[in-house]
Amino acid sequence: MKLPPAVRVIPVLLLVLGGAASAQAAGHFLDPDTVDLKQILPAPPAAGSLAALADLEAVRGTQAVRTPADVAWARRIMDFTAFDYADVLGPWFTAKNLPITAEFLWAVTEDSEATSDRVKLIYTRPRPPLVDPMLQPCVKLPKTSSYPSGHATRAFLWAAILAEMFPDRRDALMAWAHKAAWGRIIGGVHYPSDDVGGQVLARALLAEFEKNPAFHAALEQAKAEAASFLLPQAA
Repeated sequence: MKLPPAVRVIPVLLLVLGGAASAQAAGHFLDPDTVDLKQILPAPPAAGSLAALADLEAVRGTQAVRTPADVAWARRIMDFTAFDYADVLGPWFTAKNLPITAEFLWAVTEDSEATSDRVKLIYTRPRPPLVDPMLQPCVKLPKTSSYPSGHATRAFLWAAILAEMFPDRRDALMAWAHKAAWGRIIGGVHYPSDDVGGQVLARALLAEFEKNPAFHAALEQAKAEAASFLLPQAA
C-alpha cells in the first residue's frame, strides 16, 4: 500500500528523531506560504501587559513547585514524537509496526513545524528566561522565539489526527496532549499563552489539511494499517 504522491516517503528513523530533524521540506498537505498566519493566530500578550505579567508569574510559580518527576517529564517531552502516544494507545503503536502511519505523521509534522516556525518569526516573543533571568529552565533553551509553542502545536495536531483514527480514545489522547504541552511550561521555556497558541494553530492546521484530498487518502491508509492491530483487541 503506497501513500498518495503528495506524501514524500521518509525513513522511519526521521520520525523517531522527532523535532530534531529539519522542517525545511514542507508543503505535503499545505503550503505554509499561502496561509494567512496572522488571521489564524492572534498576537501574544504585549510585553508589560497584565496578561504578559500573569504569563510570566505562571512560569515562576510552576518552577517553584517543580518536582523531580516534573523535570523528568519535561525532559522526555523535549524530544517526543507522535509515537509517544503509545502511552494511550498501547505498546503496539510504533513506527516499526506502522510504517505507512509513520510516513503520514512525519509529513504532517513537517508541515506543522514549517508553519509554527513562520509564526514565530512574525511575533518574535522572547522566551521566559530571557525576560526573567531568575528562571532556571530544566531543559535546553531553544534559540527560536516563544510564541506559539511548536511542541504544543504538534502535540494537539497529532492528538486530533490520532483521534480520527481511534475515536474511542479521543479524550485520553487530548488529555495526553495537554500534559505534553504543559511540560514546556514546566521546563521553563514557554508561557501558558504559548501553549494555548499552539492549540489554536493545531486546530487551524487540521482545518487546512482537511481541504486536501491527499490528506484524507493518507489518513484512510493509516486507519487501514492500524486496523490489523486493533482487530485482535476487539476479538
